[in-house]
Amino acid sequence: MNFGQSISTCMSKYATFKGRASRSEYWWFFLFTVLIGWGAEIVAAIAYADLDPTGEILSLMVSLVFILPGIAAGTRRLHDIGKSGWWQLLYLTIIGGILVIVWLATDTKSDGDKYNTET
Repeated sequence: MNFGQSISTCMSKYATFKGRASRSEYWWFFLFTVLIGWGAEIVAAIAYADLDPTGEILSLMVSLVFILPGIAAGTRRLHDIGKSGWWQLLYLTIIGGILVIVWLATDTKSDGDKYNTET
């Protein structure tokens, strides 16, 4: 899956927590969200003064737009390696967050059809 297909797939499955996501789909979408976030920060820095809190609202809005599809893509990615999406709660801890990142980078495991239900 390439960059454009990944963005299209993840945004069309905005809140779909069923099914699987390939490693390339997840990481290309992750890169896209990081680049959009940086772009929002740059625009806010240029358009607003440093002390004006209005610039932070733009960045916050971008983050809010991409949080749900990011969690959904992460859940589908964890399904692809045979784990529940609830494991993303480990991000709330430092050590657990490292473990989740390792899992997200793990190659696909075919565990039958446990998470292979597409909507």
